[in-house]
Amino acid sequence: MKHVAIIIPSGGVLAGIEVARNVFSEANDYLISQGQLPLFKIQLVGATKVVQLHDGMFTIQADITIQKLKKVDLIIIPALNIGLEENLNKNNKDLITWLKKQHQNGAELASLCVGAFLLASTGLVNGKVCTTHWKASESFRKSFPDVKLVKEKIITDDDGIYSSGGGFSMLNLLLYLVEKFAGRGVAIYCAKYFQIDIERSAQLPFIIFQGQKDHSDEQIRQAQVFIENNYYKRITIDQLAEMLAVGRRTFERRFKKATANTLNEYIKRVKIEAAKKQLELGDKKINDIMYAVGYADTKTFRTSFKMVTGLLPNEYRSKYNKKAVDL
Repeated sequence: MKHVAIIIPSGGVLAGIEVARNVFSEANDYLISQGQLPLFKIQLVGATKVVQLHDGMFTIQADITIQKLKKVDLIIIPALNIGLEENLNKNNKDLITWLKKQHQNGAELASLCVGAFLLASTGLVNGKVCTTHWKASESFRKSFPDVKLVKEKIITDDDGIYSSGGGFSMLNLLLYLVEKFAGRGVAIYCAKYFQIDIERSAQLPFIIFQGQKDHSDEQIRQAQVFIENNYYKRITIDQLAEMLAVGRRTFERRFKKATANTLNEYIKRVKIEAAKKQLELGDKKINDIMYAVGYADTKTFRTSFKMVTGLLPNEYRSKYNKKAVDL
């Protein structure tokens, strides 16, 4: 039997706790219905017996506290109300210490959505791959520079440490864990029961490019605004460097440091974000959208679009704009 501990951190999000409990419970119910023994022993675990969530809106009672639970096989770390620094090292200090000790004793760890921040606070993912909600990716990267963040992924699995992308992508990771421990048949049943696309593996179609302006370089921010207002034109490094009265190499270095993108990468992402909005809301032909965002070559546009979104333009339109017909 696999002992699964679903932790209840201070500042935790109730949805992740309850969804994880339901998925493993349903896997057990299915096994029983097939004449087999249940596989998962599921416990809600807290630093204290009673934990308040969502600023006291909900109170949840742990099955057992970390002081009494000495050994588990798998620990599920739910999402946190991110942005509250006290929800990391301050309020969950004892929980972080316990997570590290359990991992040393052989426990595997799995973070859901921005639960990755709590996971990363243990230091156990330094040098390992990890994902989180795409919207929190830049904050995560700055907070934990030693972690190999792969924000485009729905699921990561690095030597017994797992993570999932944003929101209900946690369901994909939970299915992955059910399949790993209980087999494909149980995972398929759970996928059908909870109506989850079991093969979904990328966050790319869901990512909204937000400009990455959370930095202190005012000149680079001016360059970003210029790009966003003129993305349909040809923009060069020399043009921007001259506009800001800095050397080309200095501009390139500062731009990459501030935005985590090269200039060409940034321009491509701005162009593709503009194209996405037109595909979502309008009924223009795809070629017309291509020209409107500054591309002149169909192959280059399609390649760039798929690189950023994981989908071709017509696939993206079909996913997000059912009324539009590309004539």
